[in-house]
Amino acid sequence: MKNFGVYILESQKNNRYYIGSTDNIERRIVEHNIGKVISTRNTRPWVFKVFIRCNSLGEAKSNEYRLKKYKRRDILEKVIKDRMFPWDY
Repeated sequence: MKNFGVYILESQKNNRYYIGSTDNIERRIVEHNIGKVISTRNTRPWVFKVFIRCNSLGEAKSNEYRLKKYKRRDILEKVIKDRMFPWDY
């Protein structure tokens, strides 16, 4: 069974967050850490912070895009702490 959702990783190199969506979180974390993802290759290693489940990959991608519009670190840290999207409060 697929696990659709949005995830947040934190770079141990520069402490920045990366937001993505997937149907297999374990595989995706490995891909980021072995350098398969071009946009995160130079800021490895990555540490998993949160995974928020969605009903479909389409919903996950939509939520990923929406979450990426929130540029402020404090908002992302609240999402990590509460394990929910800001629009669900």
